[in-house]
Amino acid sequence: MSVQPEAATMRHVSSNVTRDRWAEWVLARGHADDPEQLRKKLEELAPVRDRVLANAHIRPGDILLDVGAGDGLVAFAALKLVGPSGRVILSDISQDLLDHDREVARQLGGIERTEFVRAPAQDLSPISDESVDVVTTRSVLIYVDEKDRAFREFHRVLRTGGRISISEPINNYFAEDPDDFWGFDTHPVRDLVVKVLAYEGLNGSNEDDPMMNFNERDLVRYVEDAGFGEIHLELDVDVEPGSWVLDWVRALGLAPNPNAHTLGEVIREALTPEEAERFEAHLRPLVDSGRGVKRSAFAYLRAMKS
Repeated sequence: MSVQPEAATMRHVSSNVTRDRWAEWVLARGHADDPEQLRKKLEELAPVRDRVLANAHIRPGDILLDVGAGDGLVAFAALKLVGPSGRVILSDISQDLLDHDREVARQLGGIERTEFVRAPAQDLSPISDESVDVVTTRSVLIYVDEKDRAFREFHRVLRTGGRISISEPINNYFAEDPDDFWGFDTHPVRDLVVKVLAYEGLNGSNEDDPMMNFNERDLVRYVEDAGFGEIHLELDVDVEPGSWVLDWVRALGLAPNPNAHTLGEVIREALTPEEAERFEAHLRPLVDSGRGVKRSAFAYLRAMKS
């Protein structure tokens, strides 16, 4: 099993924190609450953000809606592109993230050109019909059960000639394999990986898992059914040496997605102390030396409302 940002590798987080699980993951657990791991993650995400924005063909004066804005990675970069006469609307299901983004907007001097709307992707009812020029979203629909409804909402809020630009990981492109955990060779501890996967409920069907039960062809179908008249999709698949994590200590504090345990949590819960020791003895040298394989599959889709 490979790990990539928001890869569907573990689920069912349990955490005693005051922030909601979305904000806690974006602002802490998604990078082990470590500045160097965050830097590495942002380096990986910057090309994704830039490609989403390039595919949106943003013009000065545009009103852009960033759905599932998270920490504002796409939205605040878009703020520069829409210019002084444009606006950016950040929508998210997490009020904690919206509060965070509002403070960032103040610090950037862009508070007058930003709006903040709490809404899920499949129900953007606070946003009026035909009121925006561009809709962007990055790694958001993987958490949405009703993806078809989300695309209908994107179509509704867009003006004629409006554009959508999205990026979504295709998590089922690479088959789950107990010999490959987070991109590292785990054949010698395959039995322990099987226990970890079983504990997380990842050995069964993916039919009901929104992170795993769709592919790039489904995205095209959803967009076309929503009424978009011009659709383009590119699937980027990359396999290269390396690792998403810096070292074992940081890996223990890292959760691959907002619904996930950290690696340290799942080891403690799924394995006996003896098994955990054997798991670490095999995996830690590989992680610390970066001797893994990074596998990713991302769909980049753009479409226009005619």
